[in-house]
Amino acid sequence: MAAYLLGIDVSTTATKALLVDAQGEVVAVAATEYPFDTPHPLWSEQDPVVWWYAAVQSIRDLLARTAVAPGDIAAVGLTGQMHGLVLLDETGAVLRPAILWNDQRTGEQCDEIRARLGKDRLIQLTGNDALTGFTAPKILWVRQHEPQVFARAKRFLLPKDYLRYRLTDSFATDCADGAGTLLLDLASRSGSRAMLEALELPTDFLAPVYEGPQITGHISATAAAATGLREGTPVVAGGGDQAAGAVGVGAVREGIVSLALGTSGVVFATVNAPYFEPEGRLHAFCHAVPERWHLMGVMLSAAGSLRWYRDTFAPGTAYDDLLAPAEAIAPGSEGLLFLPYLTGERTPHPDPLARGAFVGLTVRHTMPHLTRAVLEGVAYGLRDSFELMKGVGLRAIEQVRVSGGGARSPLWRQILADVLDTELVTVNTSEGAAYGAALLAGVGAGVWPDVETACEACIRVTGSTAPRLAAVDRYEAAYIAYRGLYPALKASFVELAHF
Repeated sequence: MAAYLLGIDVSTTATKALLVDAQGEVVAVAATEYPFDTPHPLWSEQDPVVWWYAAVQSIRDLLARTAVAPGDIAAVGLTGQMHGLVLLDETGAVLRPAILWNDQRTGEQCDEIRARLGKDRLIQLTGNDALTGFTAPKILWVRQHEPQVFARAKRFLLPKDYLRYRLTDSFATDCADGAGTLLLDLASRSGSRAMLEALELPTDFLAPVYEGPQITGHISATAAAATGLREGTPVVAGGGDQAAGAVGVGAVREGIVSLALGTSGVVFATVNAPYFEPEGRLHAFCHAVPERWHLMGVMLSAAGSLRWYRDTFAPGTAYDDLLAPAEAIAPGSEGLLFLPYLTGERTPHPDPLARGAFVGLTVRHTMPHLTRAVLEGVAYGLRDSFELMKGVGLRAIEQVRVSGGGARSPLWRQILADVLDTELVTVNTSEGAAYGAALLAGVGAGVWPDVETACEACIRVTGSTAPRLAAVDRYEAAYIAYRGLYPALKASFVELAHF
């Protein structure tokens, strides 16, 4: 049996290729960067061809730097940025630049989707409210504003699935990424006829939907010549970046939650049934793991809040030097709270007008108090997602697996463990979604019988932070005060927006 697995991640800024062996050890990583375009305010676009050229470059770099023969690669797994719209004509040619996940032009189309279905029915079908980042509103925008383009469109693909098409000549998507289009039925894990009919889209507009480890095609002769891969190498469905990233840290069963503490903060909880939050304040998607779903809360300014704070008040200071004095401050920062809505918020308040604030300042407060308050405010904001998840069926949390740049801070990990009142652990994997895609490829190739077995074989806990009882009690009171801030300030945020 071939001994290696290839994971490819088509992100917003680069395409990464990652090679792992049959024990899950990373052999090599290569990445090729590219920009994205903002042709108008709030717009975000990318030419899909750059993903293909970047993938070719990254794969060739990877093969050149290792002694691995293309024939020793058992399978390829794909992941990437979710929600992007790639429109193809009947020949498979791209009709316009892809509209990306962070494009904000589709507010009117979101309202139209709610009007066509009713918000309650929309959430019951798809698990989600209509948001500007999702794919379906983008399709309606093109139909309304670029009718000549839409008239030629025969199919749409998501970013990683366009790469799949270039690699295999096959049209396919996976359950997890497909759920982010707003065109998948959450419960049945298949295309939603009700959604397609309500939006007046043909039933074959959405590509066939597969489970994450299923084989969707094989490397074509043309792709083999371009990339150096072996013709006929299987390519599995993979998953959107969040689901694949959860596989990459082993968050594949109930009780284990992934917390990614990057610029934004993502709380990802695997569930065994298609739960959804009735008001749509959480994302509810299919997992890349067969017969599993997930709930997801997204906080827009997590580690981004600390970066803003450092760059504004202590530019050039190393993070370790900035955080060290805050360790001496007692939990709760002597009554100082930080509201981390520096770029608006998504969970639990989908409000672009929400703003950041320090509340409770007195003359006793020093810079270390402010520093600790920022860390605590982000922790409270992440707890909001946990509370929503508990309210819609998430069972007891056994363990939170934390990753991302913010997770490097022992102080921040301790604050999170105390605020969440649960064990926080780190794991041996740090390559995120590309690593998860490689594990999914391994399951598809028969290296492991299922995703859970793959994760148990390859992912190990490397550190643990337990909550402290006294701090848990103190933070419980502070969190109650924190939860009162947004309702109290919401009207002020609207007024301040006019300035």
